[in-house]
Amino acid sequence: MNSAKAKMSVKIVEVGPRDGLQNEPTPVSVEDRLALIERLVAAGLRHIEVGAFVSPTWVPQMAGSDELLRRLPHHEGVHYSALVPNLRGLEAALAAGCREVAVFVAATESFSQRNQNCGIEDSLARARAVATEAQRSGLAVRGYVSCVLGCPFEGPVAPGRTAELTARLLAAGCHEVSLGDTLGAGTPASTAGLLRACLQRAPAECLAGHFHDTYGMAIANIAAALALGLRCFDSAIAGLGGCPYAPGATGNVATEDLVYLLDGMGHDSGVSLPRLAAAAEHIGPRLGRPNASRVGQALARRVACA
Repeated sequence: MNSAKAKMSVKIVEVGPRDGLQNEPTPVSVEDRLALIERLVAAGLRHIEVGAFVSPTWVPQMAGSDELLRRLPHHEGVHYSALVPNLRGLEAALAAGCREVAVFVAATESFSQRNQNCGIEDSLARARAVATEAQRSGLAVRGYVSCVLGCPFEGPVAPGRTAELTARLLAAGCHEVSLGDTLGAGTPASTAGLLRACLQRAPAECLAGHFHDTYGMAIANIAAALALGLRCFDSAIAGLGGCPYAPGATGNVATEDLVYLLDGMGHDSGVSLPRLAAAAEHIGPRLGRPNASRVGQALARRVACA
């Protein structure tokens, strides 16, 4: 097979402005979030999760998501999405002009109770209700399953359980389901086992990988997922994020690291690594934290030594 035939297009869903920032201890203003998103668009990202319509009492970092969506400039081919937990959140998203929403469930009862204050079946019922109403309004719906490779309260998760939840979210109307390794505990072997189970219930084009980098395995897990046919991955600029309900879990895989991997494998993401580095330089000082991306750190050292 020649290199031209081997080259693949890989979709990146940038989740830094939502999944990343909502877990950072320092709230970021709407103005700074707007500036970050504009830099991400300038870097070539075309799918960006920008906010969440959740209670600011529980997630203060997501306050102002309605204002943010109203003020985001339109760019041809750029898709903005927001997380919604229930029908009330969907109403707010619609009022703000949102065109794609995300619903979510957990792979274990314990995590579902901690994260959503309800069990898996009730969580699925909420997701179905949101998906039904969203589709009636012409919105696209994406699904998330969290804790697919391990739960902080129940330990390892059977791949078949995640596969079933994935199939049910797709049947509810989700066009794509993102499989979240919330603990970042997965390895290439466990990732492959999970994906083989899910691929028996869903086509690869309906699946996305969402890997946290707690144990440094996120990039290796993405490589394993690519080998099994996945072509969509979530990531966060500068490795932002974590999870308040998963003690010890670190941020999402850094978008810089993901793009470096894809570039090195000859795949097309449409994203500029230097412009990503510029976006990271914008948000880092506002959070008072260093860039968690290994690639970002290497690029910064190279500039410093130039």
